[in-house]
Amino acid sequence: MSGLFTVAGVPAHPLLAAAAAVLLPLSAICSIGLAVHHGARRRFGWPVLVLTALAVLAVALAEASGTQLRDHLGPPDPVLAHHEAISAQLLPWSLGFGVTVVLLMVAGKLGDRERTAANARQDAPVSTTWRRISVLASVLVIGMSVVTTVDVVRIGTTGAQAVWNTH
Repeated sequence: MSGLFTVAGVPAHPLLAAAAAVLLPLSAICSIGLAVHHGARRRFGWPVLVLTALAVLAVALAEASGTQLRDHLGPPDPVLAHHEAISAQLLPWSLGFGVTVVLLMVAGKLGDRERTAANARQDAPVSTTWRRISVLASVLVIGMSVVTTVDVVRIGTTGAQAVWNTH
């Protein structure tokens, strides 16, 4: 298996795909928590942001190792070709998910500042722009969480079918 990235002599793709399959949905669940509870965002925002970055990195590495494995094995059968085709969609979706989590963190922080300013100056009007953007970011995070998790399940299912039904 020269030229193929391996772990203990086994192709790394299954390990990296499993990491993506665990980290991305876990990050999605945690991010939904941040989206629906601003107190959780203040307390757990940074760890969830790091988890999301690791999940996106795992997706990128799984995709790269999958391409390398496909090149090593030769032309794929139809089920594996389908797996490869739908898995190509996950990296852009996961990157978009990561961006929405960053947006939520930034907008949430600035929205908290607006809320504090509004509470301090009850007689003067204070902008609500960032609080509104924070709500929009929350909706986007929830939507992207669902999309990426469904995509992970679809990709994992076709990958398992390709391995267990043809080999």
